[in-house]
Amino acid sequence: MIKVSDQAKEKAIQLMTEDGFKPFEDYIRAGLEYMLKFDNQKTDSDQVFEDNGIKIIIDKKSILYLAGTILEYSGGLNGKGFIFNNPNANRTCGCGESFSL
Repeated sequence: MIKVSDQAKEKAIQLMTEDGFKPFEDYIRAGLEYMLKFDNQKTDSDQVFEDNGIKIIIDKKSILYLAGTILEYSGGLNGKGFIFNNPNANRTCGCGESFSL
């Protein structure tokens, strides 16, 4: 479903640890607006996926839009942060936080 690069995995574990979450027990939540947050609760409308040792919760409405997405992390000079490489997006905004199909 969603792939997690090694750099994204390392950064997610670092940030979860800093925020008091337990890596490999708590989740990353992603939504249609490329919202990413750490969470440790799942609702009935969520689907859980795991890649590279990271559990990801996606609400069931968003699954079709995010299929094949790769979550990466960039720490370079051109900006740092998590990046959603979504093959379904025809257009994205300049900051990469939203997309259209």
